[in-house]
Amino acid sequence: MKMLKYSFGFLLGALVFLSSCRDFVDPAIPYSDFDTGAYLRTIARTSTTFNFFNLNNSKFALTLEAVDKEDGATVETVEIKVQHRRLIPGVGLKYTPAAAPVLIKTLQPSDFAPNTDSRFLRTSFEITAAEAMAAVGLTAADIEGGDTFEFSVILNDKFGRSFNRENVSGNIAGAPFYDSPFQYFVNVVCPSDLGGTYSFTSTNMDSVYGSCGGTISGTTTWTPVSNSPGGYTISDATFGFWNCYGDSWGSGNVRINDACGKLSMSGADKYGVGYSITVLSSTPEKLVFVWINSDDETGEVTMTAQAGKPLPILR
Repeated sequence: MKMLKYSFGFLLGALVFLSSCRDFVDPAIPYSDFDTGAYLRTIARTSTTFNFFNLNNSKFALTLEAVDKEDGATVETVEIKVQHRRLIPGVGLKYTPAAAPVLIKTLQPSDFAPNTDSRFLRTSFEITAAEAMAAVGLTAADIEGGDTFEFSVILNDKFGRSFNRENVSGNIAGAPFYDSPFQYFVNVVCPSDLGGTYSFTSTNMDSVYGSCGGTISGTTTWTPVSNSPGGYTISDATFGFWNCYGDSWGSGNVRINDACGKLSMSGADKYGVGYSITVLSSTPEKLVFVWINSDDETGEVTMTAQAGKPLPILR
């Protein structure tokens, strides 16, 4: 009886071992409409954002691996389609074109090649932001920060089947091993890099409490807010004006917000007073703006770029 238990345990262990070694990619690829099939494993997301400030040099680029029972050889074509999307507050998502994504690129079997890391065929491709905009009928002037380009991928195999985002199962699309979503969202982002200490000169300082003649020179430090991209706390939102009153900035918490080059202010000073900003001019060397708070205190500030770090064009 003891030998029978040991024999049964050995057999069970062998089955577990053999099943764990089985290549489960073939034949049980779990699609909603197919018992077996093919998918495109995402090997590298080389570039998946468009830079709003540099659309001419932005691109969408991937490396994909064709996985099927013939190590990728069943692929007939891979169609890539695109559609532009924008969230309009109070309205919802607006798509361009409105009807459906449009074809922008088709990969052929010759675009797939062997690689040294796996037995499956791979391909790398890129689509420029200019190509994506042209495909959906837009120009750079139509694009805003926060827009999204939705790229849809359709794999057509030599058996006449199509695999796409509509019939792919959840584990194929999202599980780390498969990583084959058949759709990729390329956001138009606005990188912001305004953190640092700048020299400034304040003029035209005035308020209901009195004016401050002449100029005030000093430095201002803008510190990035870790959980708020494009947000910076300011070391003194009055840029020295309160020195005229014998007051100090103290515990004030006012932020500069950079939203795709458009500056705004939020937060309040130690008295609970809010601030706003209007940019007068902007060059890589110099930024000129007027700040004003809800107590009608105001001043004009000329801020110069840090050494070796030109300012972006702001508005």
